[in-house]
Amino acid sequence: MLQTIQGIYKNGKIELAEVPQNISESQVFVTFFKPQLVTLSSQIMSFGMFLGSQQSTDSDFKDAEFNGDPDDGLDWS
Repeated sequence: MLQTIQGIYKNGKIELAEVPQNISESQVFVTFFKPQLVTLSSQIMSFGMFLGSQQSTDSDFKDAEFNGDPDDGLDWS
């Protein structure tokens, strides 16, 4: 069975994003992708980023924030 897990090569070591399931030892192949700079701004909602006649407001951003509310009905345990 093959499993693909994303990771990062840094300072001579490979850091896996997750632990492979049901594998204690295995041969691996490592493929290096051309480095790409990831800008934080491309991952964050920004003011006016959605097209349309109505622009985002500061209150829209406050509504979208996650505050870990204990009474939000979401079970995070």
